[in-house]
Amino acid sequence: MDAEGDEHEYGTPSIPARTAFRRFWPLTRGLRGPLLLVWVCTVLAALAETGAVLLFGDLTDHALATGSLGAFWAPAVEWLGIAVAGALVAYAGNSIAAWVTERFVLRLREHVFDHVQQLPPHFFQRHRQGDLLSRLTGDVEAIETMVVSGLVGAASAAFSAFFYAAAAFWLRWDLAAATFVLAPLFWLAARRFSGSLGAVSREGRVADGAITSVVEESLGNIVLTQAYGRRDAERRRLREEANAWFRASVRSTRLNEAYEQLVQVIETVCVLAVIGIGAWEISTGRMTLGRLLAFAAFLGYLYPPVRGLAQLGLTVTAATAGAERLIEILDARPSVRDPRRPTETGRPDGTVEVQDVSFRYPGADRAALERLSFTVTPGELVIVTGPSGAGKSTVSKLLLRFYDPDAGRILLDGVRLRDYPLARLREYVTLLPQETLVLHDTVRANIACGRPGAGDRAIEEAARAADAHDFIVRLPDGYDTRVDPNTARLSGGQLQRLAIARALLRDAPVLVLDEPTTGLDALAARRVVKPLRRLMAGRTTIMITHDLNLAPDADRILVVDRGRIVETGRHEELLARGGAYARLHRSQNGAVTDTAELRLPLWPEPPARAPAPVSWPGA
Repeated sequence: MDAEGDEHEYGTPSIPARTAFRRFWPLTRGLRGPLLLVWVCTVLAALAETGAVLLFGDLTDHALATGSLGAFWAPAVEWLGIAVAGALVAYAGNSIAAWVTERFVLRLREHVFDHVQQLPPHFFQRHRQGDLLSRLTGDVEAIETMVVSGLVGAASAAFSAFFYAAAAFWLRWDLAAATFVLAPLFWLAARRFSGSLGAVSREGRVADGAITSVVEESLGNIVLTQAYGRRDAERRRLREEANAWFRASVRSTRLNEAYEQLVQVIETVCVLAVIGIGAWEISTGRMTLGRLLAFAAFLGYLYPPVRGLAQLGLTVTAATAGAERLIEILDARPSVRDPRRPTETGRPDGTVEVQDVSFRYPGADRAALERLSFTVTPGELVIVTGPSGAGKSTVSKLLLRFYDPDAGRILLDGVRLRDYPLARLREYVTLLPQETLVLHDTVRANIACGRPGAGDRAIEEAARAADAHDFIVRLPDGYDTRVDPNTARLSGGQLQRLAIARALLRDAPVLVLDEPTTGLDALAARRVVKPLRRLMAGRTTIMITHDLNLAPDADRILVVDRGRIVETGRHEELLARGGAYARLHRSQNGAVTDTAELRLPLWPEPPARAPAPVSWPGA
């Protein structure tokens, strides 16, 4: 397969190992000094082992062969000293290597995780969450094997092989040359297996990500699984993915085992050749038993690092499969970036102007918004409504700069949104999303994430304003009670009030509400209205909703269909027209019980003022 242009069947591009290594090597910056120290320890440990083998040969010839105890003590003390020194050096080297490898894994994982958090929403819709989790865990560790552990292992094997080979040549160069002729067999064996092992490694990593995805999706939809009797279906899904992983794992094990056994046979041939030649040399008196044993020991020490160097190619090939999957994520570009020259304006008042905005999602067949225009001023509540898929929620994504418009512009107090740094913009524009987002943390931490560093008093005041304090203090540990997205401790309405407390604490001038009462029954919706009123008071509020029971209190209603504003006006005015809004209102009230409490004014009637200018296509 051509590594430059082809892709595997599961969509991940094939990348040469050299390219993958160069891509991640810069992350070792700051770790290269300790890496060099590890290599120095490796050299010293290899020298210590070489010295120990030579002393073994000396003991054999001068102490064991002659039976002289006096000839034993001096080389024995030297051997022990070398062994202790080698052990200390090896311990230091391995300890530093462990620190370097874990530090690299930590740095790489943070690097990838930080990048993922900048990616646009459509990226996560195209990738299964379980597969992304697999890439952030197993694939990260595979890259560490390639970039750090692989280098350390290669250096250790290379230095060891060099010293052992040099010592063997020093003992008997002709015998060493004869036995080293077989060394290339290790390289040929590794080369023969590397291609097959690389393909199997890719299959295994994809299957592992698929298994994680199935488990994560099944646990996240456990109510659906139980309510609709999907245990067998979910089991089949898991079995299908697990079978793919099983096949890849078995093939990988067989390939590795075949390589190991082939190498064992090659080593045996080499050792037998040495023993045979050595026996002949001893019989002719040209070699002592001690030198032969030392020579054989050197070969015994030599072949593992030679095999390790050969197997390093297999390790790198397997690790490249993980690198390919991680590079695919890192090559995905964020849809927005901070401006090169950000605006220096202070906190805005909150006037939002959407001017002739058009937008199409990447890969979509048609535009989500077309020439959309409206203005919202501080203190106003503007409701954006319309049928499902009309483009309403896209407005919230553009206001938070998850995406930038393809055409037109959006202004905040006369400054384009793209001229604000992202962090500052999202301090000024608070989103209350349709899905109530909860951290796996305490109630206090969930509210405090609206304004990091907020004190306990500010958190409690926000909770009181959101009508959440009373139910919080009744929890087992009050504000320190731990909750999570699937907690059974809190109802949907209570979770929504926690989200409102979070938004109150953030205190942004612009508020975007995306379906604030979706999923709540009439009673829960009633309990949410009063804290919503406090949250919206004095702010620029854009509410995206299907719930038209809130519409009578809006300063203006924008009816969006197929990405365009088709009607605009107040509730009574639009009903009187009998157009698109009136049809939506009749449809909802024919199917949903009307709740009078939801028509309560969200704040006192503001003084009369001229309506804000509105421009929309066709005006």
